[in-house]
Amino acid sequence: MSLNRSLTNVLRTTKNHLQRLENLGVKTVRDFLLYFPRTYNDSSEFTKIVEIRTDQINTMKGKLTNLFNVRTKFGKKITRGVFADDTGSIEVVWFNQPHLTKMLPRNKDLILSGKAKYSLGKISLQNPAHEVIKPYEEQLHSGRVVPIYHETEGISSKWIREKLKPLIDEWTDLFEEYMPQEILDEHGLLDYRTAIQNAHFPKNEKMLQHAKNRLAFDELFILQLKVLQTKWHWQQINAHEEKSLEIKTEDIKAFTELLPFKLTNAQKRVTKEILKDLNKDIPMTRLIQGDVGSGKTVVAAIAALNTVKNGYQVAIMAPTEILAKQHYKGFVETLTPFGLNIQFIAGSSTKKQRDETIRQMKTGTADIIIGTHSLIQEGIGFKKLGLAIIDEQHRFGVKQREILKQQGSPHLLSMTATPIPRTLAITLYGDQDLSIIDEMPLGRQEIITKIVPEQKRIDAYRWIEDQVAKGRQTFIICPLIDESDILEVKSVLTEYAYLKEHVFPKLELGLLHGKLKQEEKDQIMQDFKDNKIKILVSTSVIEVGIDIPNASIMLIEGAERFGLSQLHQFRGRVGRGEHQSYCFLFTNALSEEGKRRMQAMEKHSSGFKLSEIDLELRGPGEVYGIKQSGIPDLKMASLTDSKTIEKARQSAQKIISKDPLLKNHDKLAGKLSEITEVHISD
Repeated sequence: MSLNRSLTNVLRTTKNHLQRLENLGVKTVRDFLLYFPRTYNDSSEFTKIVEIRTDQINTMKGKLTNLFNVRTKFGKKITRGVFADDTGSIEVVWFNQPHLTKMLPRNKDLILSGKAKYSLGKISLQNPAHEVIKPYEEQLHSGRVVPIYHETEGISSKWIREKLKPLIDEWTDLFEEYMPQEILDEHGLLDYRTAIQNAHFPKNEKMLQHAKNRLAFDELFILQLKVLQTKWHWQQINAHEEKSLEIKTEDIKAFTELLPFKLTNAQKRVTKEILKDLNKDIPMTRLIQGDVGSGKTVVAAIAALNTVKNGYQVAIMAPTEILAKQHYKGFVETLTPFGLNIQFIAGSSTKKQRDETIRQMKTGTADIIIGTHSLIQEGIGFKKLGLAIIDEQHRFGVKQREILKQQGSPHLLSMTATPIPRTLAITLYGDQDLSIIDEMPLGRQEIITKIVPEQKRIDAYRWIEDQVAKGRQTFIICPLIDESDILEVKSVLTEYAYLKEHVFPKLELGLLHGKLKQEEKDQIMQDFKDNKIKILVSTSVIEVGIDIPNASIMLIEGAERFGLSQLHQFRGRVGRGEHQSYCFLFTNALSEEGKRRMQAMEKHSSGFKLSEIDLELRGPGEVYGIKQSGIPDLKMASLTDSKTIEKARQSAQKIISKDPLLKNHDKLAGKLSEITEVHISD
């Protein structure tokens, strides 16, 4: 007996059924036993006939005292009967199932489950599910917590229950317990076999909850164990005394004193975490998460300065040229007093500029090199790269980060303005340490956010016109490029033409969408930055992180079509200058969820708070595109279950810190080897 045995040799069924199971991903005994229910119906409590209700499923235990077939005048067959218990009787009706008169016994214990209907002064049970009670046999389909499975044509939950129950009884003992006993004890978890049995056929609601807890913990624990072990491997391979960078306190103090503002407590905390990492002999892999405008770049500049003062080079990579140029300008302004040679390289660099920058990178005369992915193309290299900083790290794939790591395995610092709840972040980016800047600089104005009803649209347009006359600029965001009757959302092309001709005919409008080439996008953004464009009409492609200090109004059409995190990102494009800024949400018919999201935007300015509400309302797959993240499908766990994620992370960390190669945990190592290589932070 082996759990890897094909179901062909085990199940008594047709080839057709086996093929359909295979289409569901179920080929072996193991697959079938781990094919967990999607939900459950609790019919463990029986309803007495006298208590029957028409607004719920009634599960009743009694006897059929009569059953016969009648034919209607239209030729249809109806099976009628009388079902009784010790409180009374009720009429039962089945349509087009004449075989039931031969199948169902009279005056023997039977369970019926279905909805009751009240008509013409009497109540009847219509098309109920049925199960004959057999002495000494466990009920599978009623009178218990009943498992409901993902089904396909020809494979019903009832069929699955009947085929699965004998296998559960016979084969579950082959599952080995791989979880260390101390972890089971610490979290009060069921043993593996009992958890599998009760996930399918729970003895009661309490045992079902225990089973779910154990199996959910397992999925998250194995996921964390995998990424922590991957991280450990990488750090060990690249550990070297030369990686340890001295903390240059005097230089850092001089830098912060030159700043026109004071660092927030959150910036100070994150700076300490980074400097402590740079001081170790293993390369840092850290992700800074911070809301738009929270001051991530200043923290990155301190890390860069400290690295250069230790005799190493720094590479800073941004996803677009305009963002890279913005970083270049900022770093030159803040770090020039320290005598650093800061260079820029991107697609638009001339051959002469490019060759000169590469020469300086290879000879080590360039201290900090800022650019796009051009930084890691063939023929480019560094003399002594000590730190690589990646902005908006989710825009770069694993391969691009791996190339950077190969440049002498530098310390790696990633940054993102996408707010993700911490528990989800440690799963998505489990191979990186996490630093969160959760405080905004003093004096940063809050952006006034308002839901605008359709009848106030013209007023809003006139107000925008007035603001532009005073020198301000405006973003107008539309959800789609092409007109769609189904979605009934204004397309950006139609909207642009309409606004230009009918609403703002005297103003300079710009148009931005995803089908434009990157150079065209960059040029439009540059014109907007230079105030040549007063109103920029755009789809959701506007780049994260771009500073347009003069833009103070963000108008979002069809706001209900965006998630909270995305709306917050849009809102962060304004409020970057001295002027009071505004965000207007134009919405169509709103669902209850839509109303809650729009109200949350009006009420909350914290991206992290909004991301938690978004996660709760829409789930992680919708919000963060988990499908693309490399995380395997979770059958029992939820990425919104913060308590279990924290417990799993801590337990995995304990094991990896004591036994990173799992030499003393061979069963756990075996379980881990079943998981394919996961690049979580792609």
